[in-house]
Amino acid sequence: MHPLLKFQNEDLLEQALTHRSYVREHPRDAVDNERLEFLGDALLTFLSGDYLYRRFPDIKEDEMTRRRAALVDETQLAEFALKLGLEQVIRLGKGMMQDGGSQNKNLLSSTFEAVVGAFYLDGDRDVERIRPLIEELFEEVPEEVMATRSTLDSKNRLQEWTHANVGHTPPKYTTEKVGGSDHNPEFASQVYVSGKMIGRGKGRSKKDAEKQAAEDALGNLLRKGLLQRNTKDTPKQ
Repeated sequence: MHPLLKFQNEDLLEQALTHRSYVREHPRDAVDNERLEFLGDALLTFLSGDYLYRRFPDIKEDEMTRRRAALVDETQLAEFALKLGLEQVIRLGKGMMQDGGSQNKNLLSSTFEAVVGAFYLDGDRDVERIRPLIEELFEEVPEEVMATRSTLDSKNRLQEWTHANVGHTPPKYTTEKVGGSDHNPEFASQVYVSGKMIGRGKGRSKKDAEKQAAEDALGNLLRKGLLQRNTKDTPKQ
């Protein structure tokens, strides 16, 4: 584990490292990390935005939004998890372990988010305690990687279109598990803008399903002539 990642309450760290597959096998002595994952996701969104605002004082809002999405996407967060050695300490159910769950990008990224949330709580909800660790990780991401990945995020492109054409309220996603097994689940997502459903998607994780829903929405907007066809799906002005 990273030297900056020192917990006072080891129970919080243990929970952050506990996947729901482990809880199903040990229901009496374990709590899964999904609530902590939710908290960590929110913290990373804030910290990445603040970091980019200071690091790149001359770039515009739309580019900062794309780079923020690149800093906290599944692939990048999974890389952060590996840098911290989380794959060695995640608590998984036997089936998930046999299926190589400790190397699964979605699982690694979710665990990283949970550890961030737990570390924040462990420090009496002081965001400054977690900032040095997170910004050290952000600094290791080359600018060209941020720029390349930032052009690929469909959720971000849809948010840009919404901001330019509808208003500041971001798209809303409703996502739920619809099938599969604990080891290989399937999720379905719908995305809404101003209360209207404009896209659907499915995937093996919540994030994948939401990205597919955003891609579907962008395709629908393109077919209706509401979106220009170019490398970044630039919205019409």
